[in-house]
Amino acid sequence: FQGTQDRISLILGAGFLLSGAVLAGSSVLFFQLPAEQHLRIQWAPVALWVGRLILALLLVVALIVEHFLPRSRRPKAEIAGALLSVVALTYLVTVALRRLPAEVSPHPGAFIPSPQQLFPGVIFLIAVIWYRRRLNQIFTAFDRSIYVAAWMNFAAQLAASQSERLLDAPFVVSQGFSVMGYAIALGGALLDNARLFEQVRHLAVSDPLTGLANYRRLLDVLESETERTNRSNRPFSVLLLDLDGLKKINDTYGHLVGSRALCRVSDILRIHCRSIDTAARYGGDEFALVLPESEETEAESVAGRIRHVMEMDPEKPLLSASIGISVYRGHGERIEKLLSDADAHLYQEKSKRGRRTAAATRRRHPKPGTV
Repeated sequence: FQGTQDRISLILGAGFLLSGAVLAGSSVLFFQLPAEQHLRIQWAPVALWVGRLILALLLVVALIVEHFLPRSRRPKAEIAGALLSVVALTYLVTVALRRLPAEVSPHPGAFIPSPQQLFPGVIFLIAVIWYRRRLNQIFTAFDRSIYVAAWMNFAAQLAASQSERLLDAPFVVSQGFSVMGYAIALGGALLDNARLFEQVRHLAVSDPLTGLANYRRLLDVLESETERTNRSNRPFSVLLLDLDGLKKINDTYGHLVGSRALCRVSDILRIHCRSIDTAARYGGDEFALVLPESEETEAESVAGRIRHVMEMDPEKPLLSASIGISVYRGHGERIEKLLSDADAHLYQEKSKRGRRTAAATRRRHPKPGTV
């Protein structure tokens, strides 16, 4: 709930907790009742019926609340309120159950159960139908587990409606379905939490526009590679790539095309590097590519391949890049020095490209009076 601020998870969490707390509290109070066997035989199934009824109602209420108020603005306050509500309702329900009259009969005593026994099952069936429709839009592990748990509790209530005495076969089957429903819901919540954690971790180390590693992740990779090179004496290379003319692209075609140009470069780096390489957005229009266990000749080959792919790309505007290379050989150099060397080589190449472009322009458009 804190990660998604989706109220349905808060309400369902409170519902399962409340239902379980009522059943647990009822189990404790069960042995505090008078010793007359008929009171215990009548009272215990009623407590289980109430616990399932609470859960069924909250399953439906959660969907209604999600439809009108899907997101929470104050998750911590709502969590505290939900916990206090669970404690208060658990106390009130257990006190009310303890004061039930002796003539209450929870068993149908016939093959066809009474409407009272079927009422929680009908609500569970409504919840099953609604959650099945929800799965057409949202198909997370949590939603699938809630759908299955609703089915389990529906089956549990049907089995309980056939119970004629405490601890008979339908009663045991009903409890088995309930326990499986709780276990499945808990498993779905754990799987969804793991998925959310992985999403948060990915967002923390990736660039939101290109999907490549961000600067923070780049520094972590460089730190790991320097440590490995210091141990194994196997060098690694770093390529710094600067997209040429991004400002001109933005001014001529607009910033959407400029952002698309950055994504095109990131796609080239992602597709045309090895699985052990790390491509990152270094900042602005600059990218970095870490090549483990690679000498300068291998890095130059990769740089040439990147330039060739850019030249062959038919999408407009045409892209080009200046690339600087630096190699770490395990001499105790700092990461800042490694990046600085690559940056210096990059701007040397950019300067050479600028001079070549200027010379070509002069040849195409000579000044008047020159030969």
